[in-house]
Amino acid sequence: MTLASVGRTLQELRGFTAVRESAYVYPVILSTHVACIALFGGLILLTNVRLLEWCLTDVPVDEMIERFRPWKQLGFVVMVGCGSLLAASKAAEYFVNPFFQIKMALLGAIGVHGTYFRRRVYRPAGAAISAGNARAAAVLSLALWVAVATMGRWIAYYDAP
Repeated sequence: MTLASVGRTLQELRGFTAVRESAYVYPVILSTHVACIALFGGLILLTNVRLLEWCLTDVPVDEMIERFRPWKQLGFVVMVGCGSLLAASKAAEYFVNPFFQIKMALLGAIGVHGTYFRRRVYRPAGAAISAGNARAAAVLSLALWVAVATMGRWIAYYDAP
């Protein structure tokens, strides 16, 4: 079974067909996905520039992380939920798209990043955060999220051979 056939089977499910064929549902989901990217991405950017000590240095890192966490989690859940609906509604074309595949791999790498830096930077439990760990987490996070956003845009421009 090929990725294209799995994608066709998935996208032909009634709910995903309805999303794809609706004049309003698909654009609303897409707009919500983009709005959550802006919310989530902005909070990620602020956190990373703070970790790099480029701005907001009067705000303690752990306080900023804690204040942004619920908003990041909400933005992430809605963003991924909408993105999943969009991808499933066009799964036959997305599953074989190399930019989509790279984007999914990068999202996996972001999961590894979050797991690795959780104890070292993102949940310090009142302990001091190492400047080296903070910088490494921020630089890697910025690189990964820029790459995800780039691949997300390039998905639309891929023409399958």
